Amino acid sequence: MQIPYELALGWRYTRAGRATRRNGFISFISGVSMLGIALGVAALIIVLSVMNGFQKEVRDRMLSVVSHIEIFAPGGAALPNVARTMAEARQNPQVAGVAPFVAAQALLARGEDMKGALVRGIDPAHEGEVTDLAAASAQTLAQLVPGEFRVVLGVELARSLGVQVGDAVTLIAPAGQVTPAGVVPRLKQMTVAGTFDSGHYEYDSALVMLHHEDAQRIFRLEGPTGIRLKLHDLHQARSVAQALAATISGELWIRDWTQQNRTWFAAVQMEKRMMFIILTLIVAVAAFNLVSTLVMSVQDKRADIAILRTLGSSPRSIMGIFVVQGAMVGVIGTLVGLLLGLGIAFNIDVIVPAIERLLNASFLPKDIYLISKMPSNPQAGDIVPIGLISLLLSFVATLYPSWHASRVNPAEALRYE
Repeated sequence: MQIPYELALGWRYTRAGRATRRNGFISFISGVSMLGIALGVAALIIVLSVMNGFQKEVRDRMLSVVSHIEIFAPGGAALPNVARTMAEARQNPQVAGVAPFVAAQALLARGEDMKGALVRGIDPAHEGEVTDLAAASAQTLAQLVPGEFRVVLGVELARSLGVQVGDAVTLIAPAGQVTPAGVVPRLKQMTVAGTFDSGHYEYDSALVMLHHEDAQRIFRLEGPTGIRLKLHDLHQARSVAQALAATISGELWIRDWTQQNRTWFAAVQMEKRMMFIILTLIVAVAAFNLVSTLVMSVQDKRADIAILRTLGSSPRSIMGIFVVQGAMVGVIGTLVGLLLGLGIAFNIDVIVPAIERLLNASFLPKDIYLISKMPSNPQAGDIVPIGLISLLLSFVATLYPSWHASRVNPAEALRYE
């Protein structure tokens, strides 16, 4: 099969030319453009992969404490019929686990130290069905026996209060009780049964877990305030929540994990979009360097263009030759950038520690960041648009110089040859 001469000439102009100083300079500029496209594409892939990795790590640590879906009564009241609500929730095929809970806020005191706390009453027998943290800390949570008023604290909360396992702390409920001396807060002394470390500071510094029956007594509730669900596919949480809203009996509220942390996820997505736009500008600058490269190439090849025109080539064919020349630079640069970016993104867990050892530095100190290793999660949804945008910018950059080449007058071009 014969290759179109436009493609053959365009490829020849890309890889070789007359050994002149001017042609060598054009080849250098072309190489710089190709390298710029490759580095821009690689930078986009690496940065977005690392951002995806951080998002996945934080999300997984958050979901080790937070359930996928919560169903609860308005105003923090007890559910009217816990057993019926749990049975109705289990009928959804996406639901993998169900557990009751009590949610409230209180103060936790140890001597003169006092901290605000998010109190969660749980059923240790079922909590492991809805959170990974409970499954990993089953032995600690098993010590939460109803009537003994034991608590499990987040490791940061325990550290800030200076308590250890076996120490006593005072739980202060916000709703007081009426006495002849006036309204006084309800106090209950609790024993620290253990601590947990989820890796998420927000929960490690504020969450207190105790048996749901003890929580009901302290906060004077007739039963759990809600149930927590774990799904087979966490990405289906929003659609499952909508389906449950149509099947669950009673006036109950349903909230999925994306709603609980909507602000954080929105901020991460906005940051990711802005980084994509900023780094795409790097690719655009490199791609539009092709304009100057092709303009100089057209000036250098004026005699060749004139000869081709006299041999019968159409302006469209001349334009196609230089489109191929510029597109080849964009294609090669994009492919090199994809290979370089993916190679680094998939091996960043090896590359970053090697650089840290070489520089004797730590990019993610354990005492400052939650994550001590650089995560990476390349996704096809990011990589494919990067490649397509790079190719599109490279193609657009070739249009004007190629059109200018098609307008060359053969007689004017050969006058001084």
